[in-house]
Amino acid sequence: MPEGVPLLKMENIGKEYFGNRVLADVSFSLMPGEILGLVGENGAGKSTLMNILFGMSVIEETGGYEGRIIIDGEEKLFKDPFDALEAGIGMVHQEFSLIPGFTATENILLNRESMKYNPLVEVFGDRFKTLDRADMNNRAVKAIDTLGVSLAPDTLISEMPVGHKQFTEIAREIDRKKTKLLVLDEPTAVLAESEAQVLIEALKKLACQGIAIIFISHRLQEIIDLCDKLVVLRDGRVIQEAKTGDTNVRQIASWMVGRQISGAADAEEEKERKFGEVILKTQNLWVDMPGETVRDVSIEVRQGEIFGLGGLAGQGKVGISNGIMGLYISGGKVFVRGKEIKLNDPNSSLMEGMAFVSEDRRGVGLLLEEGIDWNITFTAMQVQEKFISHLLGGLVKWRDDKAVTKCTEDYIKALEIRCTGPKQRAVELSGGNQQKVCLAKAFAVAPEILFVSEPTRGIDVGAKKLVLDTLRRVNEETGTTIIMTSSELEELRSICDRVAIINEGRVSGILPAKSPAEEFGLLMLGHVAETGAEEISTERCR
Repeated sequence: MPEGVPLLKMENIGKEYFGNRVLADVSFSLMPGEILGLVGENGAGKSTLMNILFGMSVIEETGGYEGRIIIDGEEKLFKDPFDALEAGIGMVHQEFSLIPGFTATENILLNRESMKYNPLVEVFGDRFKTLDRADMNNRAVKAIDTLGVSLAPDTLISEMPVGHKQFTEIAREIDRKKTKLLVLDEPTAVLAESEAQVLIEALKKLACQGIAIIFISHRLQEIIDLCDKLVVLRDGRVIQEAKTGDTNVRQIASWMVGRQISGAADAEEEKERKFGEVILKTQNLWVDMPGETVRDVSIEVRQGEIFGLGGLAGQGKVGISNGIMGLYISGGKVFVRGKEIKLNDPNSSLMEGMAFVSEDRRGVGLLLEEGIDWNITFTAMQVQEKFISHLLGGLVKWRDDKAVTKCTEDYIKALEIRCTGPKQRAVELSGGNQQKVCLAKAFAVAPEILFVSEPTRGIDVGAKKLVLDTLRRVNEETGTTIIMTSSELEELRSICDRVAIINEGRVSGILPAKSPAEEFGLLMLGHVAETGAEEISTERCR
């Protein structure tokens, strides 16, 4: 390729879905070894733009696109992702595309396995070649080592924490010999801060090898730390293109949302928070969740409190809510309002006034092929018989469709869910809007205790503030006790009253959210708080 010729040029790209204009006249270029940050609110058109670049079938099935894609100076028209792969483009999507029963090695080398000769080939041909397991293992280890993570190549995907699944996805693209452009859609959304830093350093090494990278992320500081330049999309148009060295997080955020983003210092003065009696208590809770094992957790949460669960990935913080809500085998004791509840029974947890927004919105949180209205109201309808009309003392029942529609429209408005209406299928929504639907479903149950796991995963800066503000408002207006799990410490500190740090399946310590970040950092590294710290921190938050 001649020197100075861009590796990629996207010229005047446009796209309509069902009469809705989602991209208009989008143009940018990318040189070999350059890292481009692509940012914008959910629904701004980022994923659609990358689907066009990668030849995803949904683009052709919905009428194609406008504009031109130029690779190494030559115009390309990708009919499917295989054409894009052949042209040297690799893409790691926001949602995993791994086979759970396969190992990391088998997933990394899927359809590109190493084969070896045996005598049967002379008689029956190449189809009787066998897998060269040793070479496959070496290739997988090489790709994993490039990322700088500790990941055993023979680990089953089903037994990995989400962070390791993400690294496996990226290692698969690194192993492809033809890859010269790598597209990463929210690769750090499921990673703890320490893991995200490891990934950023690995991507810098890849760029030094001449591989260009398009990095999509809502973590704006990562964009500045990693990328050479950024492109900001808003409502399907390029609002700004700039060198990252010439801007800052606040400026990028204002470009994204078209309004001034207030910082923590601008928040309204904190009101004194008062809590009731202990509403949830665990004693020696253990949960057998692959990759997030809980070994021995004892905590007390007071009525009306927002209680945070933090820690590094794979240390057990995610397993706590999953175990209490009956999604994984658990033991020990859990008390709600002083009453011991039955573990390993999701219905029992729901009947006790608890609700759960899972970190796995596609696998657990949503009925993807159903409409937004059904997703939001189904649990409340099933467990509490909300939105059900009765006749003859309950002998005759039917669904109150008007109430369902009104409830759905109220939440669409309150959470600013970008959609065509209550009947739009959940699978058609962007990741951030799917997360908002999961929250609306939990709010519709009006729980006393709400578990929220990674509520802003994959959500842009504007929507993130909206979600956190909504959780705070629900807590203040209804008295709902919220137990929130997050990989982002600053997110927990911004909304919670207290934060428990989980390390190796146990509580390292519980601190008021306003404690110095260094104290939380020590707990994450396994420095267990002094005896009595939990009691002291509880007292300070009353």
